[in-house]
Amino acid sequence: MKKSLVSGLAFASLALLMAGCGLAEVGASAATQGASAAEQAKQAKETEARFQQKLDQANQAAADQRAKAEEQSQ
Repeated sequence: MKKSLVSGLAFASLALLMAGCGLAEVGASAATQGASAAEQAKQAKETEARFQQKLDQANQAAADQRAKAEEQSQ
């Protein structure tokens, strides 16, 4: 009786350890994916800001060119 109880407890402990390892791996994977998604979002915002700056510069250059053309036509 004692031998089967000890054997059962050992098996249950081993099963719990293995399940715990899997859960830890899933948790680590989720954390890594979350960090990766956060980094991608940060990079996307930086890219958007650079694009917006270039667009503003192009709009300003076009406005300056129009103003210069109007000035020369008068």
